[in-house]
Amino acid sequence: MKLATFTHGGMTRIGVVKKSEILDLSEAAPNLPRDMRSFLRDGEVALETAAKATGKTFELAEVQLETPVPNAEKYLAIGLNYGSHLEEVAKLGMTKPEYQIWFNKQVSCLNGPYDDLHLPSVSAELDYECELGVVIGKSCRHVAVEDAANVIAGYTVCNDVSVRDWQMRSPTATLGKSFDTHGPVGPWIVTPDELGDPHDLSISTLVNGETRQSGNTSEMIFNCFEQIAYLSTVMTLEPGDILATGTPAGVGALADPPNFLKSGDVVRVEIEKIGHIENTVIDEPV
Repeated sequence: MKLATFTHGGMTRIGVVKKSEILDLSEAAPNLPRDMRSFLRDGEVALETAAKATGKTFELAEVQLETPVPNAEKYLAIGLNYGSHLEEVAKLGMTKPEYQIWFNKQVSCLNGPYDDLHLPSVSAELDYECELGVVIGKSCRHVAVEDAANVIAGYTVCNDVSVRDWQMRSPTATLGKSFDTHGPVGPWIVTPDELGDPHDLSISTLVNGETRQSGNTSEMIFNCFEQIAYLSTVMTLEPGDILATGTPAGVGALADPPNFLKSGDVVRVEIEKIGHIENTVIDEPV
């Protein structure tokens, strides 16, 4: 099942995507919550109701798809988690991490799957990172690796947009990862039963139609389930929390010469069995 947040006629609600249409759950199942985080919090009952619902649909072309969990409480991302990316950062003296490296993307950066990306007025070092996103489905703490699949609501596409000079100003990387609009996520959440193995998916970034990144989620050093186990040792993960799970080689900062994004560039991130997001870079409005 594909779960989406969408806007139509000035109203934002959630729906189920079926081929080229989206089922409006606010009418098909009016007892369900109207926002994704509350829907996920209702658990299996909500999912089963949504799966069986029938009723009014819209063509996808008629609606605006929003980031799937606009009110997510946490957006966390892991660094240096793909073998190929690790090889390209070796030139900077970086080595395979002993422990998982995590940073915050502030939730204020969340952006729609097809909305514009802002080129900051304070930097020309705007970069892309294609990443598989994990959306948490249950409030959980101290999750064992072997149980982690049971707390996942589904998977989505993320672009961990990065402002490299600001990223390098602080060991936490948070500022350079959290500029407004720099968290496009979507276009929907694909539930685990539909996706299958999350660790064997092709993943890519194209800029103006040119492939910049091409990899497979099998490259992960710490897999999705290990990531959840590690994070939940520290904090309670909540429904709707988003985890960006790492990126393969090909980021613009490590090209020779560096190849940063410019105003007018169109950035497409695609993951097998999920779909794609596509965002146009524009100058930051003043």
